[in-house]
Amino acid sequence: MPASPSITRRIAHLDMDAFYASVELLRYPELKGTPVVIGGGRDAQPETLPDGSRRYARLRDYVGRGVITTSTYEARALGVFSAMGMMKAAKLAPDAVLLPVDFPAYRHYSRLFKSAVAEIAPLIENRGIDEIYIDLSDIEEETEALALRLKQAVRDATGLSCSIGISHCKLIAKIASDLQKPNGLTVVMQEDLPQRIWPLAASKINGVGPKATEKLKQLGINTIGDLAAQPREFLIAQFGRSYGAWLADAAKGIDDRPVVTESEPRSVSRETTFERDLHVRRDRQQLTDILVRLCERLADDLQKKRYLTRTIGIKLRYDNFEGATRDHTIAVATADASAILQAARECLKRVPLERKLRLLGVRAGKLSPLDAVDSAANAPQSELPFI
Repeated sequence: MPASPSITRRIAHLDMDAFYASVELLRYPELKGTPVVIGGGRDAQPETLPDGSRRYARLRDYVGRGVITTSTYEARALGVFSAMGMMKAAKLAPDAVLLPVDFPAYRHYSRLFKSAVAEIAPLIENRGIDEIYIDLSDIEEETEALALRLKQAVRDATGLSCSIGISHCKLIAKIASDLQKPNGLTVVMQEDLPQRIWPLAASKINGVGPKATEKLKQLGINTIGDLAAQPREFLIAQFGRSYGAWLADAAKGIDDRPVVTESEPRSVSRETTFERDLHVRRDRQQLTDILVRLCERLADDLQKKRYLTRTIGIKLRYDNFEGATRDHTIAVATADASAILQAARECLKRVPLERKLRLLGVRAGKLSPLDAVDSAANAPQSELPFI
């Protein structure tokens, strides 16, 4: 059983509020307070009229297979959330403004807020473009005052708000950061768990997904408190030794994971959802072109990040929404587009292609830093068909 968390640890989870949408509102301040959805393509670019005002695309006019990247809190109040299909969202919020994604802008603001935090608290673990863990244990400053200083630094650097949760461990800090969004500050230490954490749904624990939540409900376990009350042996019997033991610890706020300031990415991927379902034979050239572009972009990503890959994978989603994945490991690590394309083709030979396709993706795994590898495979250039 893991040791009890040290009372001297003070871990923060900082999460930017509706990050992509908030960045867009800096650019289009007239949209503040209105439902806005991010996820459109170039055709969703606002049009500047002769009088200087802007005409915006509306969700009701969207036609296609895209999904929402994020939405403002006003759109979320209408039931529109990230990863939801655009067409479904249009039925819930037809008048919502639709804006295109702008990842270069989001990465710019991500660097700004992380740099601002690092000036105050340098022990940072990146968890994505809009969230970080921070180890505050060695900073001699009262917790709430320190958190407010961090929030103000983020605001000064970006013009954006964030929510911060602080606890004795990463797991509880992440739950806490979501309790008072947006612009929240929540401190939950070990002694606060019964009042602040245990009444919450068990699904609030990061790592308790839909399947586990459903099984817990079948066992009469609905809240984190219900979970904390279960004998460890019972949870192990129901969920297996590893996951069952983790559930028992998580419910009691036992999480000794450190803030990891340096880490290597596990994989890099590129994928696209088609505007219409594509037939493997009738749309063969179009699929080939898409596959080539995905492999080229993936290779470019690897080269920019200075990584090589030894395992290439493909991801398919069929017209019935079922999916398939395959991996292929090559002899010598590479970041070459043609070598990645050849490996992707090998994967496609081992996957069913009888149904139409609505999504295609390519993934690079088993990454190694470029500087640590003597050479990369350089496959000869060739025209590779889709299958």
